[in-house]
Amino acid sequence: MYIEQGYEGEFKLWKFWILPLGFIVLMVFNYISVLYSPVSVDVMMAEMIEKLGSNVVLILLLFPLAIGLFFVLGWVKLVQSQSIRALTTSRKKVDWKRIWFAFFLWGGITVGLTLIDVVLSPEKFKLNFELVPFLKLALIAILLIPLQTSFEEYMFRGHMMQGLGLLVRNRWFPLLFTSLLFGLMHLGNPEVDTLGPGVMIFYIGTGLFLGIITLMDEGLELALGFHAANNLFGALLVTADWTAFQTNSIYRDISEPVLGWDILVPVFVIFPLLLYFFAKKYGWKNWKERLAGKVYSKEEFEEKYSHAKSV
Repeated sequence: MYIEQGYEGEFKLWKFWILPLGFIVLMVFNYISVLYSPVSVDVMMAEMIEKLGSNVVLILLLFPLAIGLFFVLGWVKLVQSQSIRALTTSRKKVDWKRIWFAFFLWGGITVGLTLIDVVLSPEKFKLNFELVPFLKLALIAILLIPLQTSFEEYMFRGHMMQGLGLLVRNRWFPLLFTSLLFGLMHLGNPEVDTLGPGVMIFYIGTGLFLGIITLMDEGLELALGFHAANNLFGALLVTADWTAFQTNSIYRDISEPVLGWDILVPVFVIFPLLLYFFAKKYGWKNWKERLAGKVYSKEEFEEKYSHAKSV
């Protein structure tokens, strides 16, 4: 009962809305500034990188979200008096094995698919590897990307998912709403400017996948590991002139950016296969109830929880 973990501490629904509303305002402001900017996002990024260097630009992109993680955790701990464990999982303690398993599973798949693409379509890639710049990138990425992705997970699949679920008293609405909002958060990315709005299928689909594994597993651990691996390995392996992370990675994608089937394959093929795999590994059952069922009231939850402990 992950969503009901939000009842822990000094429960007041308004405490769940200060941070999400503030973040949504920042999202809207960022999108409006991009929409009415006299230059495109990729041109703006290229100018910043030319002036500051790709590593400095990467730090500027990641640092605010990394700091945001501590704002979320601090708010939950100090204002809501909710434990970080309750924000993270319905288990008695955070399952780090789940986090690392999802991290290395998706990291391995990402490396494998990238190498296959390089071998089958070598004309699309240019070897970009230089040891010292790559090591600097790796240090920045390893330090900041897990903080950035953890912020997004704790904000969307944690704080916001619990708050919405406790408000509407069901699971399907917070699942769909946070997935849509997670996708919309990426509207200002240069990928959207270059590939068009169709790329939002990937972002919203990824948010939906992360929401499903959170609700089915009754905790954030798998989503935390997956999301960190997705962004970290992506930043280290391949860069392009039209992506949000333009880095000193191993390869540079020099192909003409086109919205193709590669956007749909993860959402409609790979993610469903991962859901099947996780379901078998962790014994997920009652899909309808976990994804669309009711959320207990505080009184019902406390009664059910106290009964479960007595048993």
